[in-house]
Amino acid sequence: MIAILKKELWSYFGNWSAWVIIAVFSLIATLFLFFFDNDSNIFEIGMASLQSYFVLVPWLLMFIIPALSMKTFAEEQQTGTLNWLFSQPLKISDLVFGKFLSVWVVGILCLIPSLIYLYTVYVLGVPAGNIDLGMTFGSYIGLIILIAAFSGVGILASSLSQNQIMAYLLGVFMCFIMYFGIEQLASYKLLGGADFILQNVGFYQHFLGFTRGLIDFKDVAYFVLIIGITLVLSNHFINKKK
Repeated sequence: MIAILKKELWSYFGNWSAWVIIAVFSLIATLFLFFFDNDSNIFEIGMASLQSYFVLVPWLLMFIIPALSMKTFAEEQQTGTLNWLFSQPLKISDLVFGKFLSVWVVGILCLIPSLIYLYTVYVLGVPAGNIDLGMTFGSYIGLIILIAAFSGVGILASSLSQNQIMAYLLGVFMCFIMYFGIEQLASYKLLGGADFILQNVGFYQHFLGFTRGLIDFKDVAYFVLIIGITLVLSNHFINKKK
């Protein structure tokens, strides 16, 4: 698993793809938070808070994480190296988990430049330091866990796909449904009391607690369950290709 993790990280950073993705992610976030005229602009909100950043980032991650994960298995199958990996002395579970960890690590690294935003808001607050650090750090933990969930979904999409384009589109679709689609469907209140259950199937409600600074065991357990399910399913589909 460690060998797979190192191989994948080298493939991301060795050909500059990870650096480009991190740079693009940070640039888009910066433009929305400080330059573009929109509801996420920190100067227009007039509050020393990164709440708009934590609302914006999940939408960016829906496109960024599938871009990272699409190559994990779809590219291996497309280039024929998946059969070579099958011939190596490693378990399929180690292969899946190693690739999952590599996507998760790169996804977390996308958040590192946002510490500049945190420092900026901290300094510009009146008085300086007038920011809810509990809510901020809770939101960061929520994002790290959400990245893991998106990574699991992206890995599953890649294991189901024959090529990278299909893996990317399927990954974006699945992440969108899990984060926003289920929540939106539940908001129509078509199922009566069952809408609450449907709401809790998606990512949004569980991530929302973190953005309020609340780290609930139920929310953490939910994401761990989702990650486990996606990795088990990925392991199953890769085994079928063996």
